[in-house]
Amino acid sequence: MKAAKWREFTEEELQQKARELNEEIFNLRFQLSMGMAKNPSRLSQARRDLARAQTVLREKKGGSRG
Repeated sequence: MKAAKWREFTEEELQQKARELNEEIFNLRFQLSMGMAKNPSRLSQARRDLARAQTVLREKKGGSRG
């Protein structure tokens, strides 16, 4: 999902998405270690999505430092 789409979500929705992505990343890493992953490339995609969600959350909270 593009960053522009992430910016349309509210802070609560972003926090919920971030929690879901964290859980998904955990499960994917577990599946990879067990050799049971159906789609290993989803891990890197989920990590990127989590980073986008966290970035947009910081933007919304006014987290500009300096």
